[in-house]
Amino acid sequence: MPDESSPPTVTEVAAAAGVSAATVSRVLTGRVRVSTSARVSVHDAIAQLGYVRHRGPRRPDRLSSRLPVAALVFEPTARLFHDTFSARLLAGAEEELTRHGIPLLTMSATRGTIASATQFLTTGGVGGVLLLGGHSSHPLAVSLAASRVPLRASGRPVEGLDIPFVDVDNHDGARQAVEHLMLRGRRTIATIAGPPDSPAAADRLDGYRRALEAAGRAPAVACGDFTTASGGHAAAWLLDRMPRLDALFVASDAMAAGALQALRKAGRRVPEDVAVVGFDDAPLASYTTPALTTVRQPVSELGAVAAALLLEGSPDCPVLPTELVVRASS
Repeated sequence: MPDESSPPTVTEVAAAAGVSAATVSRVLTGRVRVSTSARVSVHDAIAQLGYVRHRGPRRPDRLSSRLPVAALVFEPTARLFHDTFSARLLAGAEEELTRHGIPLLTMSATRGTIASATQFLTTGGVGGVLLLGGHSSHPLAVSLAASRVPLRASGRPVEGLDIPFVDVDNHDGARQAVEHLMLRGRRTIATIAGPPDSPAAADRLDGYRRALEAAGRAPAVACGDFTTASGGHAAAWLLDRMPRLDALFVASDAMAAGALQALRKAGRRVPEDVAVVGFDDAPLASYTTPALTTVRQPVSELGAVAAALLLEGSPDCPVLPTELVVRASS
């Protein structure tokens, strides 16, 4: 049975139903055919555990035309072209929309064009908008949330923003990472968290804290901004203050790559002296030295599900499962 102090997760529903977490996700979203027996098992487990699907508080208007869908990216344009996460997310969304004959436009949310972008997006220029990026308190997102244009966010929006979303199970991904490190015999497990205004980063930090507290251990936290440089700075800060540090859970693979560089510079061997686990399973995770153990999130599926639910006008806010991928860094 799940811990009564926290709501049951997709992973716990999957265990109770005797199916994979991916199957539970498919049953919840209804996008993929699932056998009748698996579907019945999942619904029985949901009833048994009291699992509650996250739902957006308002039902978006269903797309009623073949107008393009705009993907609004809340990242600087320069970073967008170097960000494999956004590229994979957009590819998943575009593939789903193409199946319905709907083109995808990509726009960068810049503060200097809020008025003109809002007018274009809310006065018939597009059939709907996908919001990409965790910093959804941007004024343009706030303006769109107050309009009637169909919206769907990839990733949970900030509190108070009334937008339906699709997210990944960041809490459970962090739990998997921490429990993996503990099973490897690591005693002093610190984390490099993402920016505090990112809901995904906040959820990963909360999952890390809960996993350590359940084991009777104290957390140790440094913060970065999801960039490689910030991961290196945070790792060096932790090493300076925690000479007995023997494990790091890092909230993104880019920051983990920076942490690996800082550990190498400090003469710490990975994983012999310090084990490292990242988050994302970005392509770079296979090419770091050593190859990075990381939490894989289904990025393409995230984009595809977000696009499908935008087209359907569904109010559901599904949370997709994550998976630990073990490589040489731990």
